Amino acid sequence: MGRHRAGFVNIIGNPNVGKSTLMNALVGEKLSIVTAKAQTTRHRIMGIVNGEDYQIVYSDTPGILKPSYRLQESMMNFVDTAIGDADIILYVTDTVEKADKNTEYVEKLQKVGCPVILVVNKIDISSQEDVLRLMDWWKERLPEALVIPASAQEKFNLDNIFDAIVERLPEAPAWFDKDVFTDKNLRFFASEIIREKIFLNYSQEIPYSCEVAIEQFREGEERYEISAVIYVMRESQKGIIIGKGGQALKKVGTQARIEMEDFFQKKVFLHLFVKVDDGWRENKRELKRFGYEY
Repeated sequence: MGRHRAGFVNIIGNPNVGKSTLMNALVGEKLSIVTAKAQTTRHRIMGIVNGEDYQIVYSDTPGILKPSYRLQESMMNFVDTAIGDADIILYVTDTVEKADKNTEYVEKLQKVGCPVILVVNKIDISSQEDVLRLMDWWKERLPEALVIPASAQEKFNLDNIFDAIVERLPEAPAWFDKDVFTDKNLRFFASEIIREKIFLNYSQEIPYSCEVAIEQFREGEERYEISAVIYVMRESQKGIIIGKGGQALKKVGTQARIEMEDFFQKKVFLHLFVKVDDGWRENKRELKRFGYEY
């Protein structure tokens, strides 16, 4: 067996090309674990796949891709970030969008130092002739990239994409403890989903003052019943989390429940509580504050 490989695979592509369908298919097909969209400092983790001698961390830098009416300059900053963080770039295009839609992305990809795998998605709704023409177009623009035709919807050619990713991963130890994603995964994902909603709904200081603990996780046939406590450090923070008439907490709870139901593919009853514990930071692992769950 070769040495262990691990790395961040950043997914780039315009809206509506099927990035998330491809992502779900790639992770689901090789299911060792699927993670929620965890909030971390550098990456937004979309999925982690563990094998005996590899770990693929699929991620998407938040807001890389803006619709084309946004300023090109700000678009390029996002792409720079994604490219700077990646061990491999998975660029997703399809048979529908105009190939030259965002030439500035393509120019960036011509200069990157890491491997680029370019997926031409949705070939199931195109003719073989058009697909071959499109692949030639891309090969001309990105001679260094590996161009793979695929259909995420029909799960066609995903094995080739997967194998290409594993082959190109750098030799490295796993970024995340593989055990975390086996014995604790359901609770882990539930807490990550709640944590992400806190990040989305409150200003900067609040999320870093919070800790999410899953107190109860009951797995029923029909539904999961989950009780979670959001710990804060001060009474004033508790008030902010709950919001006027409980509205802010209700919004977080609803968003988290909807995402959990989608993620677990089960009905979810979610009970959220807020408690003040001014000492949680001292006895919790510091990394948790930055969105890593160890």
